[in-house]
Amino acid sequence: MGKLALWGAAGAVGRSIADTLRAQAKPYRVVGRSLEGLKATFGGDPLAEAAAWNPEDPASIRAAARGVDTLVYLVGVPYPDFRLHPLLMQRTLEAAIAEGVERLVLVGTVYPYGQPRTTPLREDHPREPHTFKGRMRKEQEDLVLAADAAGRIRGTILRLPDFYGPGVDKSFLHSAFQAALQGGTANLVGPVDVPHEFVFVPDVGPVVLALANEPRAYGRFWNLAGAGAATQRALVEQIFQEAGRPPRFRVASKLMLRLIGLGNPFMRELVEMHYLLTNPVLMDDSALRELLGTVHKTPYDEGIRRTLREMGLRRKSE
Repeated sequence: MGKLALWGAAGAVGRSIADTLRAQAKPYRVVGRSLEGLKATFGGDPLAEAAAWNPEDPASIRAAARGVDTLVYLVGVPYPDFRLHPLLMQRTLEAAIAEGVERLVLVGTVYPYGQPRTTPLREDHPREPHTFKGRMRKEQEDLVLAADAAGRIRGTILRLPDFYGPGVDKSFLHSAFQAALQGGTANLVGPVDVPHEFVFVPDVGPVVLALANEPRAYGRFWNLAGAGAATQRALVEQIFQEAGRPPRFRVASKLMLRLIGLGNPFMRELVEMHYLLTNPVLMDDSALRELLGTVHKTPYDEGIRRTLREMGLRRKSE
């Protein structure tokens, strides 16, 4: 594989992929809206080349894709702006194809599946999103798959469950890690006794790169399941126990989310996806494991210890 670009690199998954590339001594490009922000995050890595893109400027998008063989797409948008997902994907695909990019890997979500009919859920489960966010993610996926089917670019999709880990602040578990370290009370979204799954973010980078390097991966999507089904309550209690504190947490119901959402757009938008807590999508990733041979998953107890340790070290250095 030649030069790889992380499109929307500054998030937790982008940093995990960058860590894996660094460990393999492979040069890569990080692409984001803020060159200054990219340099602040990746400037200490001589293997990383930073490039800014302006999603409103086709020339800017093409310039960021120039000289790249593989593009890993990680672009996030604010929850109220999910309508942008297919639009930004279309612009990126057009620029990548024009610049001769050979492969595109979309790191996606479980949203396109909609309400799960089976547990666990395999890739042959219908994609029937019943939410606006799910429909936008499905449109995004369809663009990638159509471009692959037309022979314009090789495309594949990796679906992730919820995730956690060092530096992951957009996780249902993040508040628990903070509270366990600082002696506070964690804010959770309920119900907290329903089985759920989380993937440890440092495990994602190696999987993404292995998938990008596998010719048989393209033209379809793949599930990456978490380290097993667990409940939020059990994981939060384990987080506090590991930190040496008694568990303290409060739980917001769907009704409370609606009320909080009157003044908080993010919480208001979260109401739509609340079904993932009451009827969660638990994935079967046996196809991915058969394709790649080895898919490492850090057990929850080890991932919790590592997250607490690294978060604690960062607090001391601030």
